[in-house]
Amino acid sequence: MSERFEKPRAKASLLRRRALVAVLAATLLSGGCVATGPLEWVRNGFKVGPNYAQPDAPVADHWIHAGQPGVQDRQLEDWWQVFQDPKLNSLVYRAYEQNLTLRIVGDRVMQARAQQAIAVGSIFPQTQQATGQYSRVNLSHTTFNNPAALSGLGNGPLPPGTAIGNAYSDWTAGFNMSWELDFWGRFRRNIESANATLDASIENLDAAIVTLLADVATNYVQYRVAQERIKIARFNIQTQAKLVALAEEQFKGGITLTRVDVEQLKTLLEQTRSTIPALQIAQGQANDVLCTLLGIPPQDLESILGPGPEIKSEPPNFAPMPELPAWVAVGIPSDLLRRRPDVLSAERQVAAQSAQIGVAEADLYPTIFINGTLGYDSAKLSQLFESRSFFGNITPNFKWNILNYGRIANNVRLQEAKTQELVDTYQNLVLTAAQQVETAIRGFLRSREQAEILARSATAAFEATKVEEKIFSERKADVNRMYTLWNALLQEQDNLAIAQGNVALNLINVYRALGGGWEIQKQKEEGREAQELPAIEVIPPGKKL
Repeated sequence: MSERFEKPRAKASLLRRRALVAVLAATLLSGGCVATGPLEWVRNGFKVGPNYAQPDAPVADHWIHAGQPGVQDRQLEDWWQVFQDPKLNSLVYRAYEQNLTLRIVGDRVMQARAQQAIAVGSIFPQTQQATGQYSRVNLSHTTFNNPAALSGLGNGPLPPGTAIGNAYSDWTAGFNMSWELDFWGRFRRNIESANATLDASIENLDAAIVTLLADVATNYVQYRVAQERIKIARFNIQTQAKLVALAEEQFKGGITLTRVDVEQLKTLLEQTRSTIPALQIAQGQANDVLCTLLGIPPQDLESILGPGPEIKSEPPNFAPMPELPAWVAVGIPSDLLRRRPDVLSAERQVAAQSAQIGVAEADLYPTIFINGTLGYDSAKLSQLFESRSFFGNITPNFKWNILNYGRIANNVRLQEAKTQELVDTYQNLVLTAAQQVETAIRGFLRSREQAEILARSATAAFEATKVEEKIFSERKADVNRMYTLWNALLQEQDNLAIAQGNVALNLINVYRALGGGWEIQKQKEEGREAQELPAIEVIPPGKKL
């Protein structure tokens, strides 16, 4: 009779075991390649998911213009010093100290640091609570099995100190703990992700510094160029006004000139005057942007920055900056991977997302917990912490999402796709960065050539105009030729100022594209900038944030 029932039981037990194995196999294998093999799990330091490896990035061996005399294979940390302009140096350091956008990015670094600390804390018991409670309970005397009724059923008196009754107090103090063991590396992968995110936020801060310093220098050059062009226009207005006065005198004297000749020269004079308002608008725009970069309300900076380099009576002495370097330090293309902060940030974002693959894969496997409660419970506060009032329990358990493996596996694939997207973004950023450097180098070299040509052209125009002006003063000149020569002179001088400004702007763009300038943090810590700061105060007195 027993055999009759034992065989079906054994068969049912075998079927259950086979069903469980099938479920486990489906859980581990349904996702295809999403599951980490046992050997890889061990090699990864008992963590599922891939260990991160920095993706390859496409870089050239050298820059296209690396062989040119004006391109030097070295690094330049404080690149703004090449202009030898104390005012610019001062603006750079002031902006670094006071720019609000930079402070915002710095606040994000602090947030990322706190998030990283939270991730580290999660590897320890996730729930740790000290508890305490007092309650006063009064039970009904008319309910079934109430203590008052039961106490009268005994055959004799109850032992002394026996706590029984329908009204009682309860004092409790204890400690609860719940700990999910990091058996599959979920929390350690989260820490890896948080570490990489923190690194990326620091690189973002460096990238913000690079952008800030380049923006300060760019707007400063634009300010100086507009200022210089206004000087050129006013310088020419003075001479042209004298010519108009001379023409008026000659016309009134009835010598050679007609009213048309006089009005033609007046036209030239008014055309020159008409250029000044537009240049003042450009100067004002650069002024206002500089104020914002410095973290101050808009104000006129001319009293602080001064009039700029003096204009001499002959070209090519119209440079908006004290020094326009003939060279640029660029290093080698692979330096972009080590120096440019936004490239480094993109790589760190890949690392952060790669760790999320392991976090998602950990959901494929059982989660192991240890829960425990320790404490004291007593009806009297005076007896609460006696040894006989102690109670406790430890409850190991696990949970396994065995019927959710389709969603979990696809979440792993989702994290893999996000990682690949960031890899492609990183590689594209490297290509874009190299393109920006090449474009800026070419712009710097060609703008220097253009400035040299325009300097010769402006010199020739100046000499021709002077000769014609002398002839005009002797009442022998052709007014049309005088008009043409002065118009050409003004145009060439203005173009020269623009071209010299473009030399400086393209040089700034080179260092922006190379990611130069974030080293100012080290200089600030070492106090090296103190020697460069002139005695100018661009920040009004007031309470700092």
